[in-house]
Amino acid sequence: MEITTEGELVNKIIGVIAFLAITSLSALAQTQQPVRVNCGGPGYTDSKGQVWQADTGFVGGISEIINTKITGTPDPLLYEDFHWNPTSYSFTVANGQYQVNFYFAEANPTAQVIGGRVFSVSVQSQMVFPNLDIFAAAGANAALIKTATPVVTNGKLTIGFTPVSGFEPKISAIEILPAAPPTLTLNFKYPDGSPVLGNLTYTITSSLLTLQGATPLTNGQATTALLANPSAMGLSTQFQIKLNLVDAAGHVLWEINLGMNPSEVNLAALQSSSLNVVVEKM
Repeated sequence: MEITTEGELVNKIIGVIAFLAITSLSALAQTQQPVRVNCGGPGYTDSKGQVWQADTGFVGGISEIINTKITGTPDPLLYEDFHWNPTSYSFTVANGQYQVNFYFAEANPTAQVIGGRVFSVSVQSQMVFPNLDIFAAAGANAALIKTATPVVTNGKLTIGFTPVSGFEPKISAIEILPAAPPTLTLNFKYPDGSPVLGNLTYTITSSLLTLQGATPLTNGQATTALLANPSAMGLSTQFQIKLNLVDAAGHVLWEINLGMNPSEVNLAALQSSSLNVVVEKM
């Protein structure tokens, strides 16, 4: 999509982009570190050198260890202990979207039949794996990883387990990874298609703070992570945004000034995208 620098609509679009870009800097500075828990077992370092905590965050159930070799994984030891019949697990995390990986294996010979152990798993009170049967999904003594992508808005990620039939629920490990945020790439170019050399600079001010910075263009491009809902960071005051494109010779090729309130920005369907901005040479 080609975008020129004229028109009120373009100003508003780029103003929103500027605001999302700037607020995303604060969000990225507070990026949640991965949470890895060896459910039912001690601390563990896996084949990738990643450290897993000893079992923590659970309510109910007991820890157990099996001696059966688990197949289909480079880390069978991660599956040889498990937490049996937990009611829930809960972890304090920063608000945002996550990828949660659940590690299962069915090593109980008595439960190695269809329907031998059926349970449901919820995340943030939303059912993600209804009527999960580990044996039916993976077979006997084989690793099974299931993934959910919840959004946390209250600073806590909660996982619930509900028995359905047969043996009670069990879990071998839980991995919580921050989901990669969507990105916006601005492609600055001249009418002849050549890329602009220079910097994209910003100034954002409010009654609470002033932020300034610059991003060097790479082949005419500037890329930033985007924040779909900036007000979730607790920002609710009016901001004044100034975004400039300055070429290598110091000429201002493009400038946007706009007021914006975080409470008015909520782009729930935000996805990674790219925009072309055509500017005139000075």
